[in-house]
Amino acid sequence: MAKHKIATREEWQAARNELLAQEKVLTRRGDQLAAERRNLPWVPIEKEYSFDTDNGPKTLPELFDGRSQLLAYHFMFGPAYTAGCPVCSSAADTFNGAVAHLNARDVTFSCISRAPLDKLQGYKRRMGWSFPWASSYGTDYNFDLEISRQEEATREMLAGGVPPVAVQLAQECGTDPAAYLSEAPVMSAYALEDGAAYLTYSTTARGLEFMMGYYGFLDRTPVGRNEGDPPQLWVRRHDEYDSRYAPGR
Repeated sequence: MAKHKIATREEWQAARNELLAQEKVLTRRGDQLAAERRNLPWVPIEKEYSFDTDNGPKTLPELFDGRSQLLAYHFMFGPAYTAGCPVCSSAADTFNGAVAHLNARDVTFSCISRAPLDKLQGYKRRMGWSFPWASSYGTDYNFDLEISRQEEATREMLAGGVPPVAVQLAQECGTDPAAYLSEAPVMSAYALEDGAAYLTYSTTARGLEFMMGYYGFLDRTPVGRNEGDPPQLWVRRHDEYDSRYAPGR
């Protein structure tokens, strides 16, 4: 651990109170941003798409499953992948428990990926997940919503060199960097009104950290994320961590 100050309980409490005031400012600003997200204009999704699901083909409005709101996480799992993205997988470990609570607030949750449905189903079994997961394989959905790009365009983008982290993640997904980076992690929010679906919000990159629950825990530990500078890729699928970090060790 880095060097740290030793204090009395009283000194610690005074410092903690100062920090608490800053945390409350951040909380209130977070509430304001949430309201601003809700006030974004809606974009109609006019094109009809068909998704493969455990319950057969469904259109985008049908993915709402009778509710008025849909949260769709575009999980990085392209057709050429043999396994889902490890980082997406780390976030997905929190999804099962959230589904019932979201449903209770008139929100349906589903992951969407371009891999064929049988690949998604097999990976769900391996990971022990039960949340809904739809396949957009063979459709233009990901491309139209600018979630995925054609591999040819990605290969051109990588002509100047491939970042080592992309090489590592591609290998862990059983594919090459161009195929891996042709997908992106995106959370999209949709509303259903009079049978029509509307895009209301979307975020990616660090905007997705709220889904990675372990970061909130790590940010409150003495060492924090401890990822290095620049950050090192340490995240693994939950069944791939070194045994020395297993429970009880």
